[in-house]
Amino acid sequence: MNRRLRLSALVAYAFALTACASSMSVSSHVEQGLDFGRYRTFAWGPADALPTGDPRLDANPFFKDHMQGDVEKGLAARGIALVTSGPSDLQIHYHANISQRMNVRSVDATRAYGNPADDQISEYEAGTIVVDIVDTRTQRVIWRGWAQDAVKGMLNNSDKMADQIQEAVTRMLARLPPKL
Repeated sequence: MNRRLRLSALVAYAFALTACASSMSVSSHVEQGLDFGRYRTFAWGPADALPTGDPRLDANPFFKDHMQGDVEKGLAARGIALVTSGPSDLQIHYHANISQRMNVRSVDATRAYGNPADDQISEYEAGTIVVDIVDTRTQRVIWRGWAQDAVKGMLNNSDKMADQIQEAVTRMLARLPPKL
């Protein structure tokens, strides 16, 4: 019995570590009844007229190159090819933003009602990336994916930035509807 209890505790601990491995939140919205299989080509839409509001991204060609490169690889893996001239089935836009966030964490989570004086409040910067996919025939956004994560240590570390962009894009594009 003791061995079974230890094994259960080890499995629970491993699950908790896996759940905490990434604080990135990812979601998407898709047009109802969309047959994504009919799309074969895409092009990049005009640059976003809205700056991110943070010069660390606005003036960072590394961010743009990795963002576009990861989207291009992800769509190519789904059989959707980039076209650089002529018409395309889809047009891709992305938007990025960095904003201040607050995290409130209760020190004593074992009590049903914690003492607010025991709560810890921390501020952090969160980066949000939004990818829009537009049907060029109808000019409607048919899919939108977004990811948000803390940017601490990423903005001055190109390897970490590349990893976070890749994770965000991979997890967002995994939410694309299947080909029917």
